[in-house]
Amino acid sequence: MKIFSYVIIVFAVALVVLNATKLDFNNLFQGDSLIALIGIVAVLCAVCIILIYRTSKMINDKTK
Repeated sequence: MKIFSYVIIVFAVALVVLNATKLDFNNLFQGDSLIALIGIVAVLCAVCIILIYRTSKMINDKTK
């Protein structure tokens, strides 16, 4: 599971970079920039969830 979470985090970073290239800072909340911004926020939420899961798994392993 540890390797799987690292792979997901690497893919998430790649998606953030891909979406960051589609941002137009002059019109940030219009068109493709808005979709890219939503994608970046969604990927960051997914990374947070994975990190929380890994932390809870480490705590569970230490308490056993």
